[in-house]
Amino acid sequence: MGDIVRVTMPSWGLSMASGKIVEWLVAEGDEIGEGDDLVEIDTDKIAGVLEAAQPGILRRVVAHVGEDVPVGVCIALIADGDVPETDLDEQARIARQELEAGAIIDGTERETGEITIDGRAIAYTTYGARGPDIVLVHGFAGEKTSWLFVQQALSTGHVVHAIDLPGHGESDKDVGDGSLDVLARTVLGYLAERGIHRAHLVGHSLGGAVVAEAALREPERVASLTLLAPAGVGPAINAGHLRGLVSAATPRELAPYLARLFADPTMATPQLADDVMRFKSTDGVEASLRTLTGTLLDGDRPRFDLVDQLAGLRIPVTVVWGRKDEVLPAANVDVLPSTMRALLVDDAGHMLHLEQPSAVVASITSVTGR
Repeated sequence: MGDIVRVTMPSWGLSMASGKIVEWLVAEGDEIGEGDDLVEIDTDKIAGVLEAAQPGILRRVVAHVGEDVPVGVCIALIADGDVPETDLDEQARIARQELEAGAIIDGTERETGEITIDGRAIAYTTYGARGPDIVLVHGFAGEKTSWLFVQQALSTGHVVHAIDLPGHGESDKDVGDGSLDVLARTVLGYLAERGIHRAHLVGHSLGGAVVAEAALREPERVASLTLLAPAGVGPAINAGHLRGLVSAATPRELAPYLARLFADPTMATPQLADDVMRFKSTDGVEASLRTLTGTLLDGDRPRFDLVDQLAGLRIPVTVVWGRKDEVLPAANVDVLPSTMRALLVDDAGHMLHLEQPSAVVASITSVTGR
């Protein structure tokens, strides 16, 4: 007889307390495979799809469309066909009581905190308790919670760290001269302070250039690189987008720049515009972003190109791009040497880890294992 698997409301970012069930994408009795889309969930920042962590049959739906469910509370039950209906009925009854009581039963190993690197407080979140270390580094004007759909999925079999770079999120807003040197030292300093001998580094956009620079500086500390729409790879960059993102003074001005980040512009919700505008209004943030714009741009062209140096690394290097990226176009993959693996993701723009998280997770675990 098989086990009953509880599907729980995931934790997609530290600020998420609950999620609303928007639509069930499968019905009771449906056979599902690992990675299949189960349910669309709306958070206070963005809507996303929860995927099945393992195969089976969706035997019971506990949370209904329109319900707000606290993080960690059971929303459905998956089991094989030989599990008795009476056992499922009892588990569903208990789960429903917990939902109505708002009980949180999330057992995920999670740690938050900050450490000091080069005199700056650097905020981090870690999921998972065992397995290889993975460090996730966000992009320009991003934050560690931008990995909300990826970090928890990877934490089965990995210890997954997400950090806020200087000038971003909950970290100090001082970026010094804003150079790749400063930012790469932050990543390497994190490894040292946390006692991580060797890690798989994953970076998005600016973060891709940062982790690449870290690997070039201390290759013995890096097991692999996975670069998502990375800066410093290829000649094409939407300089106007970066400058407009920095100069936008209201959520309304900011909205079109956020929409350009996604293949589906409706993912850039008004709440997202409000949140980013609030972040930009924090003391020191706009000055830091202007400094970092100078790090990325030389006029309307990229200031640096890391491809030749990356080609000399003796570790796996994977570059993943959304085909509909309007910020750092996917045509940049044309410059990659045969020693670097290139993957193109359909129906994804610049924020491919938010739009197609399963593809991103698969690209990472194909190197790190599960």
